[in-house]
This record gives sequence, structure tokens and C-alpha cells, in this order.
Amino acid sequence: MGPTLYRKKAPLIAFLLPAFVFLILFLYYPFVQNIINSFSDITGLGAPAQGLNSPWYANYTALFTDPKLRTALGNTVLLTICTVVFQVGIALILALLVDSIRVGAQLFRTLYFFPIVISATALGLMFNLIFLYNGGMLNQLLMNLGITAENIDWKDPDHFLFTMFAPVMWQYVGFYFVILVTGLNNISQDLYEAAALDGCTGLSRVRYVTLPLLRNVLCTCLVLAITGSLKVFDLPWVMFGAGMPQDQGWLTGTYMYDQTFNRGNVDYGSAIAILIVVLGVLFSNIANRVFKPRNDI
Repeated sequence: MGPTLYRKKAPLIAFLLPAFVFLILFLYYPFVQNIINSFSDITGLGAPAQGLNSPWYANYTALFTDPKLRTALGNTVLLTICTVVFQVGIALILALLVDSIRVGAQLFRTLYFFPIVISATALGLMFNLIFLYNGGMLNQLLMNLGITAENIDWKDPDHFLFTMFAPVMWQYVGFYFVILVTGLNNISQDLYEAAALDGCTGLSRVRYVTLPLLRNVLCTCLVLAITGSLKVFDLPWVMFGAGMPQDQGWLTGTYMYDQTFNRGNVDYGSAIAILIVVLGVLFSNIANRVFKPRNDI
């Protein structure tokens, strides 16, 4: 019985083992090493640790007194709120609209998903051209429509948050749209027909039938949106670089990268990375408790 059971499970083990080794080498080991680095004294990128910090928790106490990190946390929390409200919200509206049509639904799915396949570098360069001060597409449009009489500096302290958040919102709406459309497709049409017989149509059907049955999928989208916003890096870095304007444009991801790779503060950058992980776990658990999944579908 034992050898027979082993032979049956051997192919499963053979397929699972490479993935397990990959996780150990490229996820769990770097994460543990990152924790060790956060307590160590590392003076430069690639330099060996000079032992533990004195005191060993020095990098974590520095987190509470770093004004740039406070700025990064504030911007990241605001980005998280915008991501949940606008990214997931717009994706839900689009998914409901596309699910209600029968002709051209596949075309709309492709169009909404398309921004995800574009590299962040290309998107950053494209939006830099859109928000350019002299000759930018947005400034030209506003001036031609008579909305503004002069160019607007979209990267100044008054406008940079909109300029930073808009591309991120635009890029990932399609990602959540696809997830939500898949969830809508899993809802039985019999339930909609039964609701129609009871006079539940239109917005009432969405409120009392669709949204409760979509609760699990929405919870997944919220968790992905929260964790994704905490580690956003590529688009803001391409567009704004190191914290411009005036060190007000930091996010946790960009500030961690700057501290680690530009300034060589590997130990402090590791502490910021651990903070990002802790915040991601905390916010995800809160989202799971608020939108607790149920076995509705």
C-alpha cells in the first residue's frame, strides 16, 4: 500500500518541488535575510554587515522620526484610499455595464485590460508627455477649451498627487475589471430570473442580488488593491524620480528604493520594507474582517 501510494503521489511531488524550491530561494530566504539586515549595521550596497546596530532596534526607532517616511506613509495611505474607491469602484461599474450587454462584450474586455500589458516605463514616459508643462497634451487641451489661460505645472506641490495617482489608477482598473467580470460570469442566471419574477430589476437587482453574491470577489480585489498600493514603485519613479517636488512626492516603495540603492542605507531600507509588509498584512486583515467572505457562490 505504501509504495503504491508513493507512486501515485510521486508525479505531484515532482511538479510541486520546483515551485517550492523557487519560493524558498526567491521569497522566503530573501525575506528572512531582509529581517536580519534591518537589525544589522550595513554601510553600503553590497557591503558586509558590521554586526548588529547599537541599539539593535535603531533602524526601527528611526522610522518614527523620519519626516520623509511620514510623507511617504501619508501619500501611500491616500493612494490606498484612492485605489480602493476609484480603481475597484470604476472597475465594478465597468464590469456591471459590460456584463449587461451581449454584443461587443469581448471587445470591451480587451480594451479595458490592455493598459496592464504596457510596461510601466512606457506608461510613465507617455504620461510625462501628457502632463508636460510646455506643449503637454493636457495643457494644450485645457487652453484650447478656454478652461485655463496659461500652462499648469502638473508636478508642482499643488498638483503632483493628481499627476502621480492618475496613471496608477488608469493602469490597473482593467486588472480588477477582469476579476470582477469573471465573478459576475459565475453568478447563475437562474437567480436573476427568480429576482425578476419578484420584481427585483435594475439597481435593486445589483444591490440585493449581484453585490451580495460578488462579496468574495470584491474582498479579493480590495486585498489586492491595498497590498498593491503599498508597494507601488515603477510608475511614480519614472515620472517623479527621487521624491520631487521638494521631497513631497515620496511613496513607501520609492522611498525604500532610494534609501537602499541610491543612498546605500541597506539596513534602513530593509526596515522600511518590513514596515511595508507589516502594513500590508494589517490592512489586508482589516479588509477581510470588514468584507468577510461568505460561501454565497
